[in-house]
Amino acid sequence: MDSLKASSAPPKSKLAKTLHKVIHLKTATKTLSNTGFCLLIPQEQKLKRHCRDESQCFDNDDESRSRNRAAMEAFMAKLFATISSVKASYAELQLAQFPYDSDAIHSADEAVVQELKSLSELKRSFLKKQIDYSPPHVTFLLTEIQEQQSMMKMYEITMRKMQSEIETKENDIAALEKELEEIISNNKTLEKRLNSSGQFSVLDCVDPSNATPNGFNIALHYAVRSIRSFVKVMIREMESANWDIEAAASAIEPEIVFPKSNHRCFAFESFVCREMFDGFNSHTYQIPNESVPFGDQRRLLFIDRFKKLKAVNVVQFLKNNSNSVFGTFVRSKYLRLVHPKMETSFSGNLGQRKMIKSGEWPDTAFFAAFTEVAKRVWLLHCLAFSFDQEVQIFQVKRNCRFSEVYMESVAEDVFTAAEDSGFRVAFTVVPGFKIGKTVMQSQVYVFPADTPSRG
Repeated sequence: MDSLKASSAPPKSKLAKTLHKVIHLKTATKTLSNTGFCLLIPQEQKLKRHCRDESQCFDNDDESRSRNRAAMEAFMAKLFATISSVKASYAELQLAQFPYDSDAIHSADEAVVQELKSLSELKRSFLKKQIDYSPPHVTFLLTEIQEQQSMMKMYEITMRKMQSEIETKENDIAALEKELEEIISNNKTLEKRLNSSGQFSVLDCVDPSNATPNGFNIALHYAVRSIRSFVKVMIREMESANWDIEAAASAIEPEIVFPKSNHRCFAFESFVCREMFDGFNSHTYQIPNESVPFGDQRRLLFIDRFKKLKAVNVVQFLKNNSNSVFGTFVRSKYLRLVHPKMETSFSGNLGQRKMIKSGEWPDTAFFAAFTEVAKRVWLLHCLAFSFDQEVQIFQVKRNCRFSEVYMESVAEDVFTAAEDSGFRVAFTVVPGFKIGKTVMQSQVYVFPADTPSRG
């Protein structure tokens, strides 16, 4: 009976089960809240969260790189703008030196120093990685303004330089116009004299009291023409006396082979010029026992000598002034230039030489041609010492390279012989002169530089 009662005991009611579950859940909740718990997340959800965090990290890196790149581009723009400012400031410093302006130089120098300091500061910040991270667009605008300012300064400097060049050219043009007016005036004067008398002297337009390089050049060409006329007379005399012209030319210039027979005359012209211009730099022309005063008195002496001799018949002057300084000059130059053997071959004796030594002057065409050379060279010497500045005479040494600045060739046809190798000087025919900064070219005989000399 008892066992039957126990087995037949009624089950728990639904209400009791529900209360039991509620009590059990509340207890479990309280336990977890005190001790913490680990929530297990499925693997798929964990992977999604990791990708989202990594993407956010990549976005941050890209943004940082973009910001650094923009800052570096702004830095480079600032660097180039500063360099442009340095160039503009330096150009302004150069301009201030020509013509010299001390205030402008000081100001430009300070500007250059300031720009160089800015450049140095940029270098320092780059090396120390302290680049300015201010908004790049603002930096770009500022550098653009700085670049434009530098360009405007360069344009202004260029305009000022061009304006200075224009003023210089205008001054040169004015000086050339004045010189042209003087030449036209001289030409008109010469034309009037030619029309009135039918003849005139080239030296009439040369004023020794107001000597100019142009007047000296006229007198030089006048003297050279007489030398060439005398050489023609001398060569005709040689040919009449059956001289070997080639051998005579080779005796003067032994190392030269003349490609054309008509070039041999230049050797004789060289010889005559060498003898006639020897002593030209001396006030006394190396005449023995001759002395001249100093200073302005010396200049006046040469002016007076020029004026007295330029318009007279030279042979007649010598006959009337046999013992004059000019007479002594003619006598010494003739005895040096004309060798006794040459004179004997021309006239058959030394009678002309004896006359000249004794103070007499022969009436021959050969001597007349020589005295005309002596007169014109003497007048050129007087004119040279009429200047208030030194007149220098120069000759070009053999084998020097040909220069159009200081030389001119007496034989133009030789320039067709060589195009690339250049030319060298064989010998000086007519010496050159220098007056201040003005150069009268030396007349030289040239050869192609690759042509071997004889000997």
